Amino acid sequence: MNTVIYFDTSALAKWYINEPRSDDVEDYIQQHGPVAVSDLTMVEMRCLLARRRRDGSLAEDADIRVWATFNEDVRQKHLTCHPLPDKWAEGAVNLVSMLTTIPLRTLDAVHLLVAREIQADVVATADRVMTAAAQAMGFSVVSFDSAA
Repeated sequence: MNTVIYFDTSALAKWYINEPRSDDVEDYIQQHGPVAVSDLTMVEMRCLLARRRRDGSLAEDADIRVWATFNEDVRQKHLTCHPLPDKWAEGAVNLVSMLTTIPLRTLDAVHLLVAREIQADVVATADRVMTAAAQAMGFSVVSFDSAA
């Protein structure tokens, strides 16, 4: 049986943009890919690239190139993109209600809902709150937090 690994955007971005721990993400995906993402990842990745372009940390040509590469990776199935589940808002509300001691953010709750819906075994993230929430839900976690 294959292990299902869900990557949130905080970790996946390191595959496309040179950041601390980018080499670790690349090695992990090469060893364990393809990995799962969601339609939410598509939106977040586009927003991340646009934000970096606006703040000057990413050139226009790099933005276009990274976005095209990301979409090609989805098309080629290097990334398995899952739709948001029906009743995703209700499911995210339930997760926030269940994890009352963790300051879970809105979109992180949606990522975790998708991971649960696709029966992921592992959640990969670079976010400490996401790590805590995923562990509380019983996922194995691979952290690419640059402070770790």
